[in-house]
Amino acid sequence: MPVSDQILAQQLSHTLSRTDFPALGEKYQGKVRDTYRQGDRLVLITTDRLSAFDHVLTTLPFKGDLLNTLASFWFEKTAHVVKNHVIDIPDPCVTVARRAEPFAIEFVVRGYLTGSLWRDYEAGRDPYGLHLPAGLTRDSKFPAPILTPSTKAPIGQHDEPMSEAQVLERGLVNARDWQRAKEAAMGLFAVGTSQAATQGLLFVDTKYEFGRIGDELVVIDEMHTPDSSRFWRAEGYEARLANGEAQVMLDKENLRQWLIAERGFSGQGTPPPIPDDVRVSLTQKYVSAWETITGSTFSPQVGNVAERIRKNLERAKLL
Repeated sequence: MPVSDQILAQQLSHTLSRTDFPALGEKYQGKVRDTYRQGDRLVLITTDRLSAFDHVLTTLPFKGDLLNTLASFWFEKTAHVVKNHVIDIPDPCVTVARRAEPFAIEFVVRGYLTGSLWRDYEAGRDPYGLHLPAGLTRDSKFPAPILTPSTKAPIGQHDEPMSEAQVLERGLVNARDWQRAKEAAMGLFAVGTSQAATQGLLFVDTKYEFGRIGDELVVIDEMHTPDSSRFWRAEGYEARLANGEAQVMLDKENLRQWLIAERGFSGQGTPPPIPDDVRVSLTQKYVSAWETITGSTFSPQVGNVAERIRKNLERAKLL
C-alpha cells in the first residue's frame, strides 16, 4: 500500500535538517550528509535536506531514510564490481564507513542526452570534449554510456565540467586511478541499468565518487539514488521521445523542472521557498523510486528522526 500524503505531511515538522553528535568525531557538513570522522572511521548521517542547482532548499519527509537505505541496497548489489566503504548501517539514515582518500572528481556516467548535457548541446557548448554529432534529439539514448567528469565544488558553488584530458592535465587524478575508476564507473552503471530494466525503469545517468584506501579503489558517498541519478519509466519512452514530450521521471529532476517552470530559478540569486504540498509531492517521487527499484514496500514511522538516530547510535555503541 503506498505511503499516504497524510503520513508525509505529518512528518514535515519532524524532518532532519541538521545533526549534532560531537562524540562521533570531527564534523563536515555537505549538502545532504553530515559526516563525522574519528580516525579511520566515518559516520555518515543522511539528513532530509534537499538540494538543487548547488543550493540547499528545504527538507523532505523521510528523505534521509530513503536515500541511505537505497544506497545500501546498491552497495550490496555492486560489491562484486568494486569494493565500497560501508562497514555497518545502524540506522536507516546512518552509514558507518571506512575513511578513504577521496578523488577530487565526480564521475558522471550518462546513457541519454538530457539534463545539463542537453542544455550544453543545444547551446553549442562542449565542456567535456565529446564532439557529439549534430542533429541529436533531447532524451535520445547514446550508443554506449559516456563519462562526463566534473569537479566537486563547495556548498553554494557550481561544479566545473571538464574533459578527461583536463582532469589528467590538472593532476586531479593520476592516470592509473583515473583508468581504474573509469572502468569501475562503467561496471557499476551496467549493473544499475540491468536492475532498473527488470523493474521497468531506464537508468538515465548518475554520479559516482571514488577514493583509495591504501592502494584499494573503493566507491564512496552514495550511489544510484534519486539525488545522484536519473530514472525514467521505460513504458512509453519511445512514444514520448518521438512526440518531443517530457519523460516520466522518478528523481530530483522533478524539482529542478518545477523551479525553472514555476519560479524561474535555475541557480542564480536567492532560492525560492518550497511549498509544503510540493515537498510532499516530491517525497512521493522518492518513495516511488525506492519501491520500484528495490521491489519492496517503504513503511515509514512518523516521529523525531534525530532522537531515533541517537538511540540507534547508542545501541550500536557509537555514542
